Amino acid sequence: MNKRLFLRVGSAATLVVLSACATTPPLASIAETAARTPQLSTLSRLIGEAGLTATLQGPGPFTVFAPNDEAFKAVPPETLAKLAKDKDLLKSVLTYHVLPGKVTSAELKSGSAKTVQGASVALSKAGNFVTIEDAVVVTADVPATNGVIHIVDRVLIPPKK
Repeated sequence: MNKRLFLRVGSAATLVVLSACATTPPLASIAETAARTPQLSTLSRLIGEAGLTATLQGPGPFTVFAPNDEAFKAVPPETLAKLAKDKDLLKSVLTYHVLPGKVTSAELKSGSAKTVQGASVALSKAGNFVTIEDAVVVTADVPATNGVIHIVDRVLIPPKK
């Protein structure tokens, strides 16, 4: 009788584990992960408009400091209008948020890092507190098949060349 009870409990536990796995979405690319993340809807739309979807679905790896929707709301309307009209400028701003390679928050070191856009950014880490330029990482280490996303609270504007 104890054997039957054990088997039944074991089967129930297996069902619970399997059903929990079924609700976790499979790992996806950076572009797909951004599209699935409600707080990154503006970024996801702009990635498409800039023609960066294929790149951010590619092999990478990349580290993306992804501005959340609240960050885009803080950008002056005239700046957003300028970005909407100038695809090259939009691409420049978005790639300024991307580092080549995969850097988790545990691996991140304070200092300067060169972005995919070409300019360097200042990274700072104190314990679990991470910043890039004047943006704070509000959610770190969102995994993707081709890198990692760190969600930030500000949109970074690259320096003028």
